Amino acid sequence: MGAGHRTPILRPASALALTPALALTLVLALASAAGRAAVTVRDDAGNSVTLAQPARRVISMAPHITELLFAAGGGARVVGAMNFSDYPEAAKRLPLVGSDAQIDMERVLALKPDLLVVWKSGNTARQLEQLKTLNIPIFYSEPQRLDDIATSVTRLGQLLGTDAAAQTAAADYRRKLAALSARYAHRPQLRVFYQIWSQPLYTLNGDHIVSAAISLCGGQNIFAGLKVVAPQVGIEAVLAENPEAIIGGESHEPSDPGVFLWRRYPSLLAVQRGDLFALGGDALSRATPRMADGIAQLCEKLETARQHRR
Repeated sequence: MGAGHRTPILRPASALALTPALALTLVLALASAAGRAAVTVRDDAGNSVTLAQPARRVISMAPHITELLFAAGGGARVVGAMNFSDYPEAAKRLPLVGSDAQIDMERVLALKPDLLVVWKSGNTARQLEQLKTLNIPIFYSEPQRLDDIATSVTRLGQLLGTDAAAQTAAADYRRKLAALSARYAHRPQLRVFYQIWSQPLYTLNGDHIVSAAISLCGGQNIFAGLKVVAPQVGIEAVLAENPEAIIGGESHEPSDPGVFLWRRYPSLLAVQRGDLFALGGDALSRATPRMADGIAQLCEKLETARQHRR
């Protein structure tokens, strides 16, 4: 060959034409692999929960869990729920798998879940043992601090593969709490009795998340020091503590006077000042991002009670 002759480098036209398509295929393959990647999170019982891929069929075993799953962006993946799962509106259309008294195990199996989210202290020990026998991954939910709501949403988002929506919901909730804390946390302390039931009389101790909400609003739970999370107390104990404000839920039965039972005890500061408050809805009673709205109501009521001080 002459010095000027060069051996041509062959590049098949078909290979050149397929390069962009091949790149797209690789991107899609990587995305698909990421969607199938195993995920591990720690639940509220301290257990590591590992899924081979993000959950696609989830059953919620408590109303607050249903809300958390929807808040995490996984509403479309919830295939069953416990009774009273009524928020958001779409939750009302979910197939029910039971109540706090009984779980329909056959219904659970028929829905073919790949993840069960249970309430650690709300579902009975017998129910939890039954669910364990199904060999389906279980995530225990038990938010005890206000920020646990945000981390619950983000951890569930990881298990569902809906991280972006979960992170957005958690950040929005945290912003609301920060604003409330900045406004109310350093207001003068107010002694508060929180009533969850009137007949018999039940309250919450300092370990319950509602007690943290009271503190954020500048309140002091008069029964924070009791050992039982939801203790029964007597009328005399409340009278002895003499709270400045009494908070409870709305009464839905004519036979239940709710917080207004205390009108029979005019010696109470809360009665003298007219500071008996019934909060509407479930916003404060469920550990979900909606709790920020319930805390806002609570803070407003306690601020009203402060204005009534003489």
